[in-house]
Amino acid sequence: MTTNDQAPASFAVHIPDAELEQEPLDPAQIVSGEPVVTGKVLWESADGTQVRGIWQITPGVVTDTEANELFVVVSGRATVAVEGGATLEIGPGDACVLREGDRTTWTVHETLRKAYHISL
Repeated sequence: MTTNDQAPASFAVHIPDAELEQEPLDPAQIVSGEPVVTGKVLWESADGTQVRGIWQITPGVVTDTEANELFVVVSGRATVAVEGGATLEIGPGDACVLREGDRTTWTVHETLRKAYHISL
Protein backbone atom coordinates (compact mmCIF):
# COMPACT_ATOMS: atom_id res chain seq x y z
CA MET A 1 0.00 0.00 0.00
CA THR A 2 1.47 3.31 -1.07
CA THR A 3 -0.42 6.55 -0.81
CA ASN A 4 0.56 10.13 -1.55
CA ASP A 5 -0.60 13.46 -0.19
CA GLN A 6 -2.73 14.14 -3.28
CA ALA A 7 -5.30 11.64 -1.99
CA PRO A 8 -4.72 11.26 1.76
CA ALA A 9 -6.18 8.15 3.31
CA SER A 10 -6.10 6.84 6.84
CA PHE A 11 -4.95 3.26 7.25
CA ALA A 12 -3.40 0.80 9.68
CA VAL A 13 -0.72 -1.79 9.04
CA HIS A 14 0.32 -4.60 11.38
CA ILE A 15 4.06 -4.05 11.07
CA PRO A 16 5.31 -7.45 12.31
CA ASP A 17 3.31 -9.30 9.61
CA ALA A 18 3.61 -6.81 6.73
CA GLU A 19 4.85 -8.37 3.50
CA LEU A 20 8.06 -6.69 2.35
CA GLU A 21 9.86 -6.64 -1.00
CA GLN A 22 13.59 -7.16 -1.49
CA GLU A 23 15.55 -3.94 -1.92
CA PRO A 24 18.99 -3.62 -3.50
CA LEU A 25 21.98 -3.34 -1.17
CA ASP A 26 25.16 -1.97 -2.73
CA PRO A 27 27.85 -4.66 -2.22
CA ALA A 28 30.28 -1.86 -1.30
CA GLN A 29 28.20 -1.24 1.84
CA ILE A 30 28.61 -4.81 3.13
CA VAL A 31 31.40 -5.13 5.68
CA SER A 32 30.66 -8.73 6.70
CA GLY A 33 28.00 -11.41 6.43
CA GLU A 34 25.32 -11.67 3.77
CA PRO A 35 22.66 -9.19 4.91
CA VAL A 36 19.43 -8.93 2.94
CA VAL A 37 17.33 -5.75 2.95
CA THR A 38 13.56 -5.70 2.41
CA GLY A 39 11.04 -2.92 2.76
CA LYS A 40 7.77 -1.34 1.85
CA VAL A 41 6.89 2.32 1.34
CA LEU A 42 3.55 3.02 3.01
CA TRP A 43 3.28 6.71 2.12
CA GLU A 44 5.26 9.26 0.13
CA SER A 45 4.56 12.94 -0.29
CA ALA A 46 3.79 14.11 -3.82
CA ASP A 47 7.07 16.06 -3.94
CA GLY A 48 9.06 13.04 -2.71
CA THR A 49 10.52 14.83 0.32
CA GLN A 50 8.72 12.76 2.97
CA VAL A 51 8.64 8.95 3.05
CA ARG A 52 7.09 6.59 5.61
CA GLY A 53 7.46 2.86 5.57
CA ILE A 54 8.78 -0.41 6.95
CA TRP A 55 12.37 -1.63 6.53
CA GLN A 56 14.12 -4.83 7.52
CA ILE A 57 17.69 -6.15 7.44
CA THR A 58 19.04 -9.60 8.27
CA PRO A 59 22.22 -10.12 10.35
CA GLY A 60 25.51 -8.77 9.10
CA VAL A 61 27.52 -5.54 9.13
CA VAL A 62 26.81 -2.71 6.67
CA THR A 63 27.71 0.95 6.27
CA ASP A 64 25.36 3.74 5.26
CA THR A 65 25.05 7.49 4.90
CA GLU A 66 21.80 8.47 6.55
CA ALA A 67 18.91 10.73 5.66
CA ASN A 68 17.02 12.75 8.29
CA GLU A 69 15.13 9.85 9.87
CA LEU A 70 13.02 8.90 12.85
CA PHE A 71 12.36 5.21 13.29
CA VAL A 72 10.98 2.78 15.87
CA VAL A 73 12.37 -0.74 16.11
CA VAL A 74 9.63 -3.35 16.02
CA SER A 75 11.81 -6.46 16.31
CA GLY A 76 15.46 -7.48 16.28
CA ARG A 77 18.62 -5.90 17.62
CA ALA A 78 21.52 -3.92 16.23
CA THR A 79 24.41 -1.70 17.20
CA VAL A 80 24.59 1.49 15.13
CA ALA A 81 27.92 3.32 15.33
CA VAL A 82 27.73 6.92 14.15
CA GLU A 83 31.11 8.09 12.81
CA GLY A 84 32.43 10.74 15.20
CA GLY A 85 29.42 10.30 17.48
CA ALA A 86 27.45 7.88 19.60
CA THR A 87 27.16 4.12 19.44
CA LEU A 88 23.50 3.21 19.69
CA GLU A 89 22.26 -0.15 20.99
CA ILE A 90 18.76 -0.54 19.56
CA GLY A 91 16.05 -3.14 19.99
CA PRO A 92 12.27 -3.57 20.14
CA GLY A 93 10.45 -0.43 21.26
CA ASP A 94 13.43 1.90 20.79
CA ALA A 95 12.96 5.16 18.88
CA CYS A 96 16.03 6.44 17.07
CA VAL A 97 16.82 9.69 15.27
CA LEU A 98 19.57 9.80 12.66
CA ARG A 99 20.71 13.05 11.12
CA GLU A 100 21.11 13.66 7.42
CA GLY A 101 24.69 12.92 6.44
CA ASP A 102 25.49 10.70 9.45
CA ARG A 103 27.90 8.00 8.34
CA THR A 104 26.96 4.84 10.18
CA THR A 105 28.01 1.23 10.61
CA TRP A 106 25.15 -1.13 11.41
CA THR A 107 26.03 -4.38 13.18
CA VAL A 108 22.78 -6.35 12.97
CA HIS A 109 22.69 -9.06 15.65
CA GLU A 110 19.10 -10.26 15.00
CA THR A 111 16.96 -9.51 11.94
CA LEU A 112 15.82 -5.94 12.57
CA ARG A 113 12.47 -4.52 11.44
CA LYS A 114 11.61 -0.85 11.85
CA ALA A 115 8.88 1.63 10.98
CA TYR A 116 10.36 4.87 9.71
CA HIS A 117 9.73 8.45 8.61
CA ILE A 118 12.38 10.06 6.41
CA SER A 119 12.61 13.73 5.45
CA LEU A 120 14.66 14.29 2.30
